[in-house]
Amino acid sequence: MNSKSAKIAALVEGFRGRSFDAHYLGYLECFNRRLFYESHEVLEVLWLAERQESNGSFYKGLIQFAGAFVHLQKNRLRPAAALFNLARNNLQKYPNVHQGLDVAQTLGTIEKWLGDLQATEFSANPLTETNAPRLRLADH
Repeated sequence: MNSKSAKIAALVEGFRGRSFDAHYLGYLECFNRRLFYESHEVLEVLWLAERQESNGSFYKGLIQFAGAFVHLQKNRLRPAAALFNLARNNLQKYPNVHQGLDVAQTLGTIEKWLGDLQATEFSANPLTETNAPRLRLADH
């Protein structure tokens, strides 16, 4: 096991045995802690295993969503917008609630962040220390 695998295993260990896959729950936890890169890494394990399955585009969209915030953290505004667009394209294939996540709300969040970026013509980063979105499952 390499160090990346060990880190991911540690991040998801506390989520094993729950109603959703531990990697999916670990993604949500990392995302909500503003650990956007880590959330991407955690969910990538699940996406790689299921990318050809019915949830492949869903997981890919969530990875792209987190990736957009990685770009914002690094002040790369246009790449962030590009990933928001890719995430939207993947997530809009799913019903309003999927895997317990309010997809419709997540799509609204994407539109808000894209709008904020476009309103300043990519000259101001809308991400601050206090305004990052949070993702919650409907039953949590």
